[in-house]
Amino acid sequence: MREMNDDLDAKYEVFLGLLESMTPDGAVKALEVLQLDARVIQEIIERHEQEVIKIREMEEPRTVVVENRATWYTGSRPQDKCWPALVRQLEESGWSRDPAIDSLDVASKRVVSLLSHPREKLFATRGLVVGYVQSGKTTNFTAAMAKAADRGYKLFIVLAGIHNGLRRQTQKRLVQQLVEPNPSLWTQLTDMDRDFVPPANAASFFGRTNKTHVLCVIKKNATVLRKFADWLASASDYLADCPALIIDDEADQATVATKSINPLILEILGTLPKAAYVGYTASPFANLLIDPSADDLYPKDFVVNLPKPVGHFGTEVVFGRYALDGEDPEDVDDGYDMIRTVPQSDVERVRPLKRVDIDGFGPEITDALRDAVHYFWLSTAARRVRGTGVPHCTMLVHTSVNTVVHQRFREPLENLRSELLTELRVGAVPDELRVLWEKEVNRVPAEAFGEQPVDFETLLPELAGVVGDCRIIMDNSSSEDRLDYDNGPVVALAVGGNTLSRGLTLEGLAVSYFVRAVSAYDTLLQMGRWFGYRDGYADLPRIWMTEELQDWFRHLSTVEAEMRRDIEVYMTEDKNPQTFAVRLRTHPALRVTAAAKMKDAVPAASAYGGQRVQTRYFHLDKEWLESNQREANKLVERALAGGRIDPPAEEGRYVIRDVDSEDVLKFLDLYRFHERSQECDSNLLTRYIEKRRKAGALRKWNVAIVGNPVDSAPGSYTFAPGITTGRVVRAQLGTPGEEGSSPIGEGVVTADIKTLMSRRDAAIDLSGETSKLNEKQIKHERLDQLPTTGLLVLYPIDRVSLPSHGRTTRVPLNAAADVIGVGLVFPQPGVDSTVEWDYISADLSKIDIEVEDFTELGAPVD
Repeated sequence: MREMNDDLDAKYEVFLGLLESMTPDGAVKALEVLQLDARVIQEIIERHEQEVIKIREMEEPRTVVVENRATWYTGSRPQDKCWPALVRQLEESGWSRDPAIDSLDVASKRVVSLLSHPREKLFATRGLVVGYVQSGKTTNFTAAMAKAADRGYKLFIVLAGIHNGLRRQTQKRLVQQLVEPNPSLWTQLTDMDRDFVPPANAASFFGRTNKTHVLCVIKKNATVLRKFADWLASASDYLADCPALIIDDEADQATVATKSINPLILEILGTLPKAAYVGYTASPFANLLIDPSADDLYPKDFVVNLPKPVGHFGTEVVFGRYALDGEDPEDVDDGYDMIRTVPQSDVERVRPLKRVDIDGFGPEITDALRDAVHYFWLSTAARRVRGTGVPHCTMLVHTSVNTVVHQRFREPLENLRSELLTELRVGAVPDELRVLWEKEVNRVPAEAFGEQPVDFETLLPELAGVVGDCRIIMDNSSSEDRLDYDNGPVVALAVGGNTLSRGLTLEGLAVSYFVRAVSAYDTLLQMGRWFGYRDGYADLPRIWMTEELQDWFRHLSTVEAEMRRDIEVYMTEDKNPQTFAVRLRTHPALRVTAAAKMKDAVPAASAYGGQRVQTRYFHLDKEWLESNQREANKLVERALAGGRIDPPAEEGRYVIRDVDSEDVLKFLDLYRFHERSQECDSNLLTRYIEKRRKAGALRKWNVAIVGNPVDSAPGSYTFAPGITTGRVVRAQLGTPGEEGSSPIGEGVVTADIKTLMSRRDAAIDLSGETSKLNEKQIKHERLDQLPTTGLLVLYPIDRVSLPSHGRTTRVPLNAAADVIGVGLVFPQPGVDSTVEWDYISADLSKIDIEVEDFTELGAPVD
């Protein structure tokens, strides 16, 4: 038996060897020509199919694939050169086999398996890989390139963003990890200092006598791409047997809906008879809105959703997010206490509000910026004490895209550095440093991250050296100063704009001061250079930004989570990129992406059926709050007059049953929902209820009041005679000591409480034991007990609402009057009840938004 298995193993190896030079079908035909026994051939086919199935059925990374797409790649082979060399390099640089290299192997294996076999006669693959900002996407596509090279792909084109910095960084990585370990296998068309310049005799690179892989790392610049397209076309007669892999790094930037870059990329792809285009991005919003029916770059063949790597700091980790449909809001984390607030009044002191103000603008060192810089130096000193993690330490100051503004930060920052250095050298340590450090380490304890605590006295001996070593660097498209991590450990305070906000890795980034004005999800997300890995200093990162930006990032983390969940829907609902479009939740003040990139987008359908909707945002001014109190009281009075009240099961909690829908609709029309709460749009709610009423549902409602026992509450609230309950506490998101709410009477302020309803509240009108039901079970019970009845819940929220002990991301509500929160629970419909969302956008025409300048993409390049 062993001899038979050994013999089959040997023949299977022959089959795998044949796959180096032909497709699986061709390899089977070759075995038939060799007159192998039909039974043996069938066993070989079945063994290979088993390996293929393992790849197709991987749990991670999540993958969406067009039907009937063949899988041929099943892993590395003993004779491979590029992938084993990359593994050795990663191990030498400190990567562990488990989980780091193993997870990279799995993810890149899946990507390569979705490419076309290099020996197919013709192919035009379109794919998209969605990662996280600063999560190792470059390493993933380097691994995919290594494996594709080992299997026979010849030409590798990497479109490395639009700036020289990212192009050089990418070229350096690929040379180190692909070319230098196997120099005889590669020919380079670009190098560290030079973008593409057409070499003579293009045909010589692709003829049969040239067995090397050809590597080209170029910017998405019209002049460069035109030269490359023309050069490639001059060798068109020799490209028939040149399988090419085009990696588009930052695939949402400049690639989609641009007048010059997009057509040139398509022209290059059209010149190559065998081409696989794979976009890599952490912000795929534009890519997912490309017209699928057009001859463009829509990922028609596959979408790969890379898992979040262990130890990665992403949007959700830092900012928290809101609950998605079907999630219990109480189970969704608020994020770490690492965000510090820049007062809105500071913005005009660190960034000119209008273009006409640039010439006369001079930035100030505000209290918040001073704290940020001081904390950066303190945290760097603490990292030197620990002696762990990357040796580099970087701070990012990003207030504007304008290079003139960047340059004007140099003098005030240098003065701040000189002043502190002078004090430290004479032993005059400012008390504010000790106070700042002790406050920060108390808010984010090192032990919570498995890090070594460092007290002020321990880091103090390192502080003067840190401040002395710190370089103030203006890194932008017009400066000669650049962040350079190649020549020893760096301590850098970098001031910049777009060159620092796309793809470029800021090594050892610990502190960011960010007040940049943006208008789109993808632009905002890519500016989050603070996302990534923080080994050895996971407790130390801090971000200074305005409350508005904090809110935008929290919304964006919800959009990200929802988008990734939609991608996973593909897998469970037998969908593919051609039949199911990922929905992107909108925001009243942010575009999903640039307007030109959304020209083919359509409104997505959503519905309230089976959902729980709740108010999260509230204005805190008296008139607004008292208006809502009046409407809530009127609703309860009407409900009592027309419905029937249950005996209270618990003190402070009431249920009024069989309330006419007209009473609910009147309340929804007059209750003032906050404009940020798009899901609580009264017009949408009304349209949905009206449609359900025509189908015979939602004609009756249960109205519940959720409060506390009066004697254990901070105070009581009376809705109607006989309906008095203790107020509930809902503190707002914010940072202790940096309350987001202005003192009462200083204008309209918005509070975000994040979560109003608990899972228990959503089952308040159900009979039986409901305390242990999960979201899915509650929906089932509602369908069983109250299939056509809606639930509206009113919450009397204490105007002060002090946060409970230990809630480090909460501050008092401090409203001018008690707040009325509203929750609605809709039964799952039995018929289609879709309501089209009214996707709205704020009028941005009067806002002086700084946008990325792409005019140089078509300009000559040195």
